[in-house]
Amino acid sequence: MKKFDIPDFYKSSVISRIKDYRKNDDPRKRNFVPTMLDFGPVRFFIARHFGFCYGVENAIEIAYKTVDENAGKRIFLLSEMIHNPEVNDDLLSKGVKFLMDTSGNYLADWDELTAEDIVIIPAFGTTLEIEKRLNEIGINPYLHNTTCPFVEKVWNRSAQIGKQDYTVIIHGKHYHEETRATFSHSIKSSPAVIVKDISETKILSEIISGKRDKTEFYNFFNEKYSPGFDPVKDLDKIGVVNQTTMLATETQAIADYLKQTMIKKYGKENINQHFADTRDTLCYATYDNQQATIELLNQKADFAVVVGGYNSSNTGHLVELCEEKLTTYFISDDEKIISPSQIKHYDTDLKKEVATENFLPKKETVNIILTSGASCPDAVLDRVLQKLLACFENTAGIETVLSKFMAET
Repeated sequence: MKKFDIPDFYKSSVISRIKDYRKNDDPRKRNFVPTMLDFGPVRFFIARHFGFCYGVENAIEIAYKTVDENAGKRIFLLSEMIHNPEVNDDLLSKGVKFLMDTSGNYLADWDELTAEDIVIIPAFGTTLEIEKRLNEIGINPYLHNTTCPFVEKVWNRSAQIGKQDYTVIIHGKHYHEETRATFSHSIKSSPAVIVKDISETKILSEIISGKRDKTEFYNFFNEKYSPGFDPVKDLDKIGVVNQTTMLATETQAIADYLKQTMIKKYGKENINQHFADTRDTLCYATYDNQQATIELLNQKADFAVVVGGYNSSNTGHLVELCEEKLTTYFISDDEKIISPSQIKHYDTDLKKEVATENFLPKKETVNIILTSGASCPDAVLDRVLQKLLACFENTAGIETVLSKFMAET
């Protein structure tokens, strides 16, 4: 796989070495057993796969290269390049400006843009409407395009099944940049509708089977379907694709559920005329990170720490997986670990940051699960590990622990 040129300050002295060692030891990614680092009074269980993925590293390389090669020019990010505050803040510090926020609201006056300006398309991609607007200004939207190749793969698959008269069902969050982009690209060649989860899928299934009428479809899926959508006609042939940062297992469950609905309506012998197989659109990095987290949760631990941007969809799903099994603290960086007795973390239900006192249990050995989202730099996770380590006394040295781990693996 390609090696990307990303700034050294995103790499780390501990985490990056562990990742490199595990990659060399298991190049085919068949071993999902976590890394265990035993420091004596605290042990860390670190996911086999976590942190920067191919698409994120590709985006970072392009963005920083664009900045370095265009001194003196005005450079804009269409919106957050990836959902990580450290990466976005560093680009802003270099003079890059945002044109929109993550919800698509304008932050700058587009009428002031000129053909001399540079616009970087984020890893999530963008809509055909925005591409058209940039072209009209004279800005080539493909010149500094960091769209993840796996997002583009979803677009290509949507186009393929659309040309075969299948309607595209998109598993995603309708307000997310990637889903907005996928929706825009999909409706170029087919009708499309967005479902957020399995509960919305069940409602769509009842519409397909005739248990709910058209009016209920239009009311429930308001602003989530393509113009002119006719649920009677357009749900006769369907295929499922996804926002690549969603839970892969949920996407598969949604596809399986809808497939069974179509079998009940049209018969198993006719399923290929009514349901397209789109399993090849699942992002390998999302799948690997989620499977590694599932394996991680087989360890007996006191709590989990998940690191990443609070608006990061893929990180949020790792938090969901962990919260099913044990107490989980979702933090953006090491500064959220205030002291050995307090941690600030994001509550996904309350949608805000909260503080927890006495988060470290008083016991002889504390076991901590540690992972991060696909947009989180290794350096951030490294600082989190070392901040947590500093909360304990009489710990073994990092080099000693790393040497022991590598000798025993």
